[in-house]
Amino acid sequence: MADINEQVRGAAAHDGPEDTGQGETGGADRGPEDAARLRRLAAWRGSARALWRAPMDRTLGEQLAELAALAAAEEPAADLDGPVDIYGDGIVAVLERRVAEVLGTEAAAYFPTGTMAQQIALRCWAGRTGSPTVALHPLAHPEVHERGALTTVSGLRTVHPTNEPRLPTAEEIRGFDEPFGTLMLELPLRDAGFVLPTWEELEAVVAAARERDAVVHFDGARLWECTSRFGRELPEITALADSVYVSFYKTLGGISGAALAGSASFVEEARAWRHRYGGQIFQQFPAALSALGGLDRELPALPSYVAHARTVAGALAEGFAEAGTGWFRVHPEEPHTHQFQVWLPYGADALTEASVRLAEETDVTLFRRWFAADGPPGVSFTEVTVAREALEWTAADVKAALAAFLERVNP
Repeated sequence: MADINEQVRGAAAHDGPEDTGQGETGGADRGPEDAARLRRLAAWRGSARALWRAPMDRTLGEQLAELAALAAAEEPAADLDGPVDIYGDGIVAVLERRVAEVLGTEAAAYFPTGTMAQQIALRCWAGRTGSPTVALHPLAHPEVHERGALTTVSGLRTVHPTNEPRLPTAEEIRGFDEPFGTLMLELPLRDAGFVLPTWEELEAVVAAARERDAVVHFDGARLWECTSRFGRELPEITALADSVYVSFYKTLGGISGAALAGSASFVEEARAWRHRYGGQIFQQFPAALSALGGLDRELPALPSYVAHARTVAGALAEGFAEAGTGWFRVHPEEPHTHQFQVWLPYGADALTEASVRLAEETDVTLFRRWFAADGPPGVSFTEVTVAREALEWTAADVKAALAAFLERVNP
């Protein structure tokens, strides 16, 4: 079996399952492909039990109803009698203040996408440090999922202190043979299995970057769920970095959008570049309202999701071993966040079909789509998200669902 690092590199070529809803919503009718997509969506939506209900699985009517419920809450997240937002004021400004407060930074700016937010952050640091070179992991989101935007659009250059499926170590940062102005750390590193360093390792990596006179930017699309692994609250985590990006639709279940946080002067400069990049959108109140709802609803519950992910992952590993399936991988063995990967030596189509049949025939969704990995033919992986819906699952429930899934696997 090929090294997991080789496999995850190939698997990362797709913009992963949880980021895009696995392509299950929207798009033109493409015949059989579209029919398969609609079948998967119907199976997942119709399941009585699931580890996670993806917000993008909702119908348009359900999304509108969710927004209406947020507006009708006993204590709504924003003043509903105030004027609507125009070019970033109103509820958008409320969201920015809330994010700065939660993260413990001087300021924060709302962005329509994380891709735009990070390009601008790294461009700002390039101007301030005088270096266009960014050190980051080759599996980091800008390298894998943004069509080379850092170089093509922003004129930056990237280098990789390590190729291992983890964040770089302090020794690798100190010993790297090229200068760089910014170190970008994706926390957690999603395409390597949602992995995180320990708190002490993170402190050491940041200190090593400072020794090289580099600034530190956190790609914190999923930073919200890192507190359990680090044993620190969000303000203490973000205090290590010069800037941080967070997402509102990953983890928090918002419609879309992101924020860039840091010092007041940095955020002010980022706002200017946001305008230049076309991110000064006329009205964004639906996304801002859903982001505020996610901060209220999901953020306090994340430690319980992370804790239960360890139960789910452990039950899956035990279930695979007891079933005698041969090679398998639950990665990490003890999840660092509420998300992790499962690897099996079968084709992606066969595993996806088994997942859909399980949902259709038992009203239980255990796994969603599977994706082929680079390396030996027939090795595939899926990403598992443990959220509110999973809290009622016991280890025995997970094993029972896994056994039913494996009965349906036809290599």
